[in-house]
Amino acid sequence: MMKQFTNQDPTWETPQWLFDLISEEFGFTLDVCSSHENAKCEKHFTVDENGLAQSWEEHTCWMNPPYGREIREWCKKAYEESIRGALVVGLVPARVDTGWWFDYCINAAEIRFIRGRLRFGDSNSNAPFPSAVVIWDNSVRDSQREIIWWDPRRTP
Repeated sequence: MMKQFTNQDPTWETPQWLFDLISEEFGFTLDVCSSHENAKCEKHFTVDENGLAQSWEEHTCWMNPPYGREIREWCKKAYEESIRGALVVGLVPARVDTGWWFDYCINAAEIRFIRGRLRFGDSNSNAPFPSAVVIWDNSVRDSQREIIWWDPRRTP
């Protein structure tokens, strides 16, 4: 059955083609919030394992968090874990007008605003919001931070 997007279900399964493209660049070792069925990495945390309560240190992390109110906590965790040495790449809605975006995303090492709207999982339509890939990497200096308008389907 195709997924219908509602406010009742905050999960948005990462498009496999997008994950593969980004994983080729970063080489992820941990999916910090997934189910066993949609995990993108062999090592992953499910809801029961609660990635918010786990250490992400020494990992290159993929994060596609639930898009409900808890997204603030996931972005905060990504920011904090990057300070501890993890590299975290998150796929999030480009909600530039929200507090969590200003508190935890605008100072990321890189933000890639994705052209168009993604089709998540087995949905029969595109998402009703724009998306961004946010890269939290504490080794990047302020002068090296980037904001990119990105069309991943045209990436060589």
